[in-house]
Amino acid sequence: MNHLAHLFLAPDSPKARVGSLLGDFARGIVPGELPREVRVGLQHHRAVDAFTDQHPQVIASKRLFSPQRRRFSGVALDILYDHYLLRNWQRFSHVNSDTFVDQVYRELDENASLMPDKMQRVTRQIVLHDWFRSYQDIDNIGYALDRVANRIRFRNAFSGIIEEIKAHDQELEHRFLSFFPELKHFATKDFEC
Repeated sequence: MNHLAHLFLAPDSPKARVGSLLGDFARGIVPGELPREVRVGLQHHRAVDAFTDQHPQVIASKRLFSPQRRRFSGVALDILYDHYLLRNWQRFSHVNSDTFVDQVYRELDENASLMPDKMQRVTRQIVLHDWFRSYQDIDNIGYALDRVANRIRFRNAFSGIIEEIKAHDQELEHRFLSFFPELKHFATKDFEC
């Protein structure tokens, strides 16, 4: 899962939501030194990722990508799933997506002191450039994926993966809609530290 989905699925507290993003920035972090709610969010992030990575619909979705791009299919799906979540928001939440995004942006700003420096820099960019709302447009997903491709330090065929996504859009979305309700149910479990 990518940032928006982690925040959406996280336990309902600002600190737990910060922890749910921390999973992508946790290198060098000592979980025992974090506030309890942040630790719960971090554990939640890891459990959500593990559930996602082994789900049959996600595995089948990865097989839709060409052999030269399959290595990066998990990264592509993570970001694409934020798009599908936004596209189908009303199926999963009674709260308006704009209301949720505004709340999350506010919480990230108010809780920046709980984040390592790199996470602070990234969350500032998320808010400043309104990444989450931009994910409503499939072309912006392509732009985000190409930015990821440019950061890979070795020669790769990841750039342009959006063309394969567009070619399989309906099937990928169908598989997401089959998988995500199960993930949402799983994410309601208690994640105690």
